[in-house]
Amino acid sequence: MPLVNDLHRVAFELCRSSNDAEDLVAETVSRACQSYATLRDATKAKQWLLRILTNTFISTRRSKKVRQEVPYDEGEGSFSLFDELAPPSSQWGNPEREVINKFLNEDIDQALGTLPEEFRVAVVLCDVEGYTYDEIAQTLDIPVGTVRSRLSRGRSILQKQLYHHAVERGWATPTKSLKGKSDDKQCECE
Repeated sequence: MPLVNDLHRVAFELCRSSNDAEDLVAETVSRACQSYATLRDATKAKQWLLRILTNTFISTRRSKKVRQEVPYDEGEGSFSLFDELAPPSSQWGNPEREVINKFLNEDIDQALGTLPEEFRVAVVLCDVEGYTYDEIAQTLDIPVGTVRSRLSRGRSILQKQLYHHAVERGWATPTKSLKGKSDDKQCECE
């Protein structure tokens, strides 16, 4: 029971809705009670519950939507939100912090909520909850390399979404590399 608050916080980050988060936590607790005998090490109960929560989240989303299209840009690694928005004077300070401070939490939450679930789960567990790559890999039962890949793709998509938001707000001017990217190639992620 002490872990329910942690579960709800992660569920809310994944679902972006309090009601959906409560449903997800309830389903997670129900599944955990049914399969409690499979928990071999009680010291890893939190990790075990997070795995049930994320698997439940993903399976629920998949049942609602079989495939989700994700914008794919072959030059994904070449864009940096921080390079685009950091003022020249920030070379002596912390440019990442200055850029992040420009955005409201709501802007970041909204961009995070639009990520495909595989990327969102990885980003939430790492960047919001502070889990290590190894912990995430164990929780999701995937290789560490897959965690790194999902984090990289998720962060890249977030940076681009936040950059476009900054352009809309007048904080930045459109760069040549991202103009007209609305007709990017699409890849399908399961």
